[in-house]
Amino acid sequence: MACMSVLTRDEAQNRAQLLDVHRYTIELDLTTGDETFDSRTLIRFAVLEDRDATDTFVEVKPAELRSVTLDGQPLDPGTLDGNRLPLKNLTAGEHELLVDARMRYSRTGEGMHRFTDPTDGETYVYTQLFLDDVQRVFAAFDQPDLKAVFDLTVTAPEHWTVLANGITEHLGDGRWRAATTPLISTYLVAVAAGPWHSVRTEHRGLPFGLHCRRSLAPHLDADAEELLDVTRACFDRYHEKFEEPYPFDSYDQAFVPEFNAGAMENPGLVTFRDEFVFRSAVTDTERQTRAMVVAHEMAHMWFGDLVTLTWWDDIWLNESFAEYMGYQTLTEVTLGGSGGTPPRTWGSDTWTDFGVARKAWGYDADQRPSTHPVAPEHVEDTASALLNFDGISYAKGASALRQLVTWLGEKDFLAGINIHFQRHRFANATLADFIDSLAAATERDVHAWADAWLRTTGVDTLTASVDARPGQWTLTLDRDGSRPHRVTVGVYDRDLGDGRTLVLRERYETDVPQDGAPEPRPGTRPALVLPNDLDLTYAKIRLDATSLETVLRGLSGIPDALTRAVVWNALRDMVRDGELAPTDYLATAAAHLPAETDLALVQGVLAFASGHIADRYLTPARRPEALALLTELCRDLIRRTEDGDHPGLRLIAVRHRIDTAAHPDTIAAWLADGTVPGGPELDPELRWRVLARLAVLGATDEAAIAAELERDPSATGREGAAHCRAALPDEAAKARAWEAMFGSDDLSNYLFTATAQGFWQPEQADIVRPYVARYYKDAVAVAARRGPAIAEAAGRWAFPAHAVDAENLKLGEKCLRKADPIPALRRKLADQLDDLARALRVQGAQQA
Repeated sequence: MACMSVLTRDEAQNRAQLLDVHRYTIELDLTTGDETFDSRTLIRFAVLEDRDATDTFVEVKPAELRSVTLDGQPLDPGTLDGNRLPLKNLTAGEHELLVDARMRYSRTGEGMHRFTDPTDGETYVYTQLFLDDVQRVFAAFDQPDLKAVFDLTVTAPEHWTVLANGITEHLGDGRWRAATTPLISTYLVAVAAGPWHSVRTEHRGLPFGLHCRRSLAPHLDADAEELLDVTRACFDRYHEKFEEPYPFDSYDQAFVPEFNAGAMENPGLVTFRDEFVFRSAVTDTERQTRAMVVAHEMAHMWFGDLVTLTWWDDIWLNESFAEYMGYQTLTEVTLGGSGGTPPRTWGSDTWTDFGVARKAWGYDADQRPSTHPVAPEHVEDTASALLNFDGISYAKGASALRQLVTWLGEKDFLAGINIHFQRHRFANATLADFIDSLAAATERDVHAWADAWLRTTGVDTLTASVDARPGQWTLTLDRDGSRPHRVTVGVYDRDLGDGRTLVLRERYETDVPQDGAPEPRPGTRPALVLPNDLDLTYAKIRLDATSLETVLRGLSGIPDALTRAVVWNALRDMVRDGELAPTDYLATAAAHLPAETDLALVQGVLAFASGHIADRYLTPARRPEALALLTELCRDLIRRTEDGDHPGLRLIAVRHRIDTAAHPDTIAAWLADGTVPGGPELDPELRWRVLARLAVLGATDEAAIAAELERDPSATGREGAAHCRAALPDEAAKARAWEAMFGSDDLSNYLFTATAQGFWQPEQADIVRPYVARYYKDAVAVAARRGPAIAEAAGRWAFPAHAVDAENLKLGEKCLRKADPIPALRRKLADQLDDLARALRVQGAQQA
């Protein structure tokens, strides 16, 4: 089989200068079997260059290329070279290319993914064509700046519904026709077909729809009004912000199975992972996260779909913007308030969640060798571009935009955005175009700002020092880095009444670096001086000694959750940098989490304490002590929530109590009783969580797993069973799990991930030790066979992260030098090995 070629930036630029693509007419037949479908594509395009003959190519990845005709003349299908079909001797003017092919369904979430629901046997298919997977579904000039209009016809089983970018019409006999799209990029074409359960409504004259598998219908129906409320509120808010109206003819949101991303911004048909149709209890923060994803994807309708990047070096124009706008818009909308429902807002809670859950993602990514600028100047090819969909393009980029709004002012920022939409609607744009649009709305030097923030790498560190003198004090902020920052400084005193609560004295803004010497401020030396209060910039914070002592002793006394998030992030960074002992972080969590009210903070601190500190930053000998402390902390939280007034907090505590259990008795009793004493009852998610931990502890067996799967035969149940089976501390179970992941190619993307999540356990280091060396060879092989999605899963979930030792690091470094893994796996391995080296340094600092 010929190798598949990735598209380079130079090739894309040359082809864009050569071609004007007008229209795709696509016919898909989804009734031809379980393995393949038929794809027939007519492309109308023009050659722009005025010369005698021109060569180019079109991309397609078929199971079988049946026929190709160009301007009515047959071409030889045998000339297909990997995924490129050469088009030679093209003359200037109009052309028609007709490609008839048989295409393979995917089981890895790429191209046309096919899924059969084990609950009821119904089958669903959907497309995920990002970044260059359109060629798995139909022939295309597959690059974002060759926009065209698309006419789509789909033949499907008679009882199916077909969804697409535009309104679809059933023509009879299983044939569906979608309305012609406006000009969009190839990667944004979308189809979702199956016996969907749908909830439909209208808003502002447009049809809105929610869609999911039939087996999830009761769960979607339970949340439909909330989802539609969020959708309508965000839709209306964007129309207040943006002068350009929503540019498509409908707004469908389909929750699809085994989806690799959180969601995808296909115009008119946003696809979400169907875990967002909650079938078990969730916290309010998890509902808020779902609402943010709805807001994020809707922002893409303007920034990404209406105006699209020219090439993949500007992915931040899509993702950073949508990330910032999703969080910010959710702070501004009011939900409910009609039909007797009280109005509801999330307000600043959304930025607290961002600070805890997203910013840490960006900080971690930006300190690895694989870091890159938010807006890199040159991304060589599509394989390289795919690697940049990370914490930098999302979280750091959104943080940079939030800092830009702080510096520029929201009025000028939105004015610049609207200029950008006006200039480039239904077209493509670059970073330079975007900055020029902003510059047209302000007198500030946004070009210099962009160079400092978007073209550089790494995290700046702002270190505070306080000089206290009688009647006044002075804050000096030293910057390790190169970016300008406008920060809010929070100044706090101890409440003289109880000595524990901190009271805000003042907040003031300052620039870093400052012009001239810092000005003294009147009053006594504060108990806490916090740079970047309100979290408006992107930088690591180091507190002065007095302020650090204040927060270690009195963190729960800080009145604002967003401020507490900034402090917790500072402590997290100090642990990772070897400046704060991991045990001090655990002690601070034990002292202050029992009084914490913000769910995102509780979840974030517990996740770091267990997943990083207990599992990696402490030596194996000290891990039991850490688990015992976390178990007791979760017991405290469970006791605190016995009154039933804090169900979200109780759910988080129960989850982490299960995950940190060192002995099976308590959680086994919960499983037998079907409930935690005082609640909650164990729903499917909690039952599988308990069973997985019992498997790790050797307190369950295959018979119990099979019985639970019979009780919950859903897709999620299959994943839970795969996780549990891989987690059994049994050599035969480990061998079966390894063979399933690396010896065959039968596992879907989700089942691969579930198996990998169960396989490595710190408690089972002796049993899995032989597999550490095997991992590198087998991961390289499976990634080469199965492609980027499985490579990502193999690098992220199947990596032996528990093995924090020099030998594992040595094996990984040798693999990167000699084994030549595909780019997606190479990037994940490089990141994992850097995290491993950091964990070794943190452990070493404790022993020094």
